[in-house]
Amino acid sequence: MGLFDRLRGRRGSPGDDARRGTLDRGSQRADLTHLEQFVASRRGVEGYVEPRTAVTETTIVLVAADGEWTRRRIDGPDVARKLSRDLAIPVYDAQVTGYPQRMRDWSARQKSNRLD
Repeated sequence: MGLFDRLRGRRGSPGDDARRGTLDRGSQRADLTHLEQFVASRRGVEGYVEPRTAVTETTIVLVAADGEWTRRRIDGPDVARKLSRDLAIPVYDAQVTGYPQRMRDWSARQKSNRLD
């Protein structure tokens, strides 16, 4: 499948990795494993679901109590809700709630540390 086919949203044959009109790859098991490990190794984690766009698939941002965060692809908002139930974490719609200040603070600290 070519670039323009992806932009037009054409689907390939069954089993093809065509992504419903986005330029992004789909969610993989490694993405879910990373999210599970992030939650297991940090405290106070919350999830923020980001909607699918023309460029990226649906993603979830997990933010720990200290502001550390990670982003991975997921197969839609329903998967995010199931994941949050399975991992016992709250999940929010990022378009509605925005992101917590602690996430921005953590990112600023990381940037400052790299510049030092």
